[in-house]
Amino acid sequence: MDWLFAVVAGYLLGSIPFGLLLTRAAGLGDVRDIGSGATGATNVLRTGNKSVAAATLILDLLKGLGAVLLAKFLWPGAEGAAGVAAVVGHCCPVWLGFKGGKGVATNAGVSFGLAWPIGVAYAVVWLLVLALGRISSVAGMAAVVGAAVASALLGYGEYIWALAVIAVFIIWMHRSNIGRLMRGKEPRVGASK
Repeated sequence: MDWLFAVVAGYLLGSIPFGLLLTRAAGLGDVRDIGSGATGATNVLRTGNKSVAAATLILDLLKGLGAVLLAKFLWPGAEGAAGVAAVVGHCCPVWLGFKGGKGVATNAGVSFGLAWPIGVAYAVVWLLVLALGRISSVAGMAAVVGAAVASALLGYGEYIWALAVIAVFIIWMHRSNIGRLMRGKEPRVGASK
C-alpha cells in the first residue's frame, strides 16, 4: 500500500502544470499554442519571458523534489516509485489530456530528492551539455542518463531502477526531438520552432 500511496501522491504533485498556470497568469496566453506545445520551461522560454521560464523550471524541479521527500517521510522505501510517478504526472497530466512537459526539470528535482550527489551529477551534465551545444533536448536526455549512471557509480544502487525507468521514459518523450536532431532541425535554446 505504501507504494500505491507514493505513486498517487507523486503523480498528483507532478501533474501540476506550472508552465501553463504561470504563462496564463503573466498574460502570455496558452503555452500549448506555441513551439512544441509542451508545458515545460523550454517551451515557456519561447514566449520570450525569461523570468516566467525560470520560475517554471524551478517549480517543476520542486514538485519532483517534493514528491520524493514526501515519500521518504511518509512511505520510506517508496521514494523511487514516487519519483517515477512525478515525472509521468508532469509529462502526462490527466487535467490536460495527458499532454504536459517532457520531464527534464521534474527529474532534476527527483534526482536531488533521492540523493543530493545524484542531483549534482544531473545538474552538472545538464548545464555542461546545454552550455556546449545550446540544445535543450540533448542536455535533458544526457542528464537523465547521467543520473542513472551516477546512481550506480556513487553507491545508490537502490535507485538505479527508478532512474533507468525515468531515463527511458524521458527519452521516449523526446522522440520528436530525436527526429529533428537527425534531420539537423532541432532548435537551439531561445530560438522559435
